[in-house]
Amino acid sequence: MARIVFRTPQGTDRECEAEIGESLMAVARNHAIHGIEAECGGALSCGTCHVYLTAPASAVLPAPSEAESSMLEVVAAERRSDSRLACQIAITPDLSGLFVEIPATQF
Repeated sequence: MARIVFRTPQGTDRECEAEIGESLMAVARNHAIHGIEAECGGALSCGTCHVYLTAPASAVLPAPSEAESSMLEVVAAERRSDSRLACQIAITPDLSGLFVEIPATQF
């Protein structure tokens, strides 16, 4: 299990236990985290699971794929250097303690 903290656009933090191997998007959906819409269910075709990740995650995660980078070009909220799509992040033990900020909008 890994511990993930989600911060909602309203500033509320919610700590969740995540199964190793599941996607960050699935963790959010399984714990009813508001703000991650995931309209396409993780098919990398909508960009509504856009999140901002804390800096340590970038050292652990591989760079976004070309497909993810393309989808991040059309997200509704500001794209930042720490922007990722939650459907493309697989939970690993190294991600325990990850802090995830949810943008104010997905549409």
